[in-house]
Amino acid sequence: MKPVSFDYFAPTTVNEAVALLEEHGDDAKILAGGQSLVPMMNFRLVRPTCLVDINHIRDLAYIHEKDDRLHIGAITRHRDLETSTLVQQSNGLLFEGVQLIGHTAIRSRGTVGGSIIHADPTAELPAILAALDGEVRLRGPNGQRTISWRDLFVTFFTTVIEPVEICDEIIIPKLPSSAGWAFEEFTRRHGDFAVAGVAAVIVADNNDCCADARLAITGTAPTPIRATQAESFLVGKSLTQTTLDEAGRLVATEVEPESDVHATANYRQHLAGALTTRALQRAAERCLSRKDQRKK
Repeated sequence: MKPVSFDYFAPTTVNEAVALLEEHGDDAKILAGGQSLVPMMNFRLVRPTCLVDINHIRDLAYIHEKDDRLHIGAITRHRDLETSTLVQQSNGLLFEGVQLIGHTAIRSRGTVGGSIIHADPTAELPAILAALDGEVRLRGPNGQRTISWRDLFVTFFTTVIEPVEICDEIIIPKLPSSAGWAFEEFTRRHGDFAVAGVAAVIVADNNDCCADARLAITGTAPTPIRATQAESFLVGKSLTQTTLDEAGRLVATEVEPESDVHATANYRQHLAGALTTRALQRAAERCLSRKDQRKK
């Protein structure tokens, strides 16, 4: 099947793109990497009559650091994150998580902004945005606004972004030097969408107890969620296997997934708990290892 006919525009500035969106309204779709939009158009799940291709807006492809944050242009490719020394050195969770996205060919075309705005509840980048309290910057006819991940996602494949707005930047805090991290997910085959996943960050104090914990869960709700009960439980606890096992158990009771063709709700709960324990183990090991290295 092929898509319905559409008009095609290739603006070279954000202002041009916004003007086109304002002119065509709900009939327009933004084309970035196209790894999700094009298949949906081919199956006629979406039928835009206007495509606004933002790939020619070169100002939207960058990775900068400023004030302990990474500022990432919306059309920056996943592959750019994967090969970035800056990302590897300043945010191990982002560096690790992006390598789990699809296959190399997909990562070479898919964009950071597109992945987040697509709002797939099983995707890696929305979970990382949630785990690190990231933000997105939007541009529209009325100017610019920056919103947190908590205010961005509404439900399956839905955000609060207005039809006349474009995401031009993603802002993700760098990890503290004392942090450990891990991203764990379960897929039926390499490159498939995850059945469930966990992004974990641990920061230890001088007594090797947990000073801060971040746990973002994918595949168990219409949006990525933070496992706040498990996070609160971990703070102040020694990072023993018993503690990490209990955190996993709490996550399994905290999530409320639904059954679908890929997995039952009970199986997803079990996965969320098991993946949490596994992610916390690796995050804690990294955290304590980095701490020992700083002492030497």
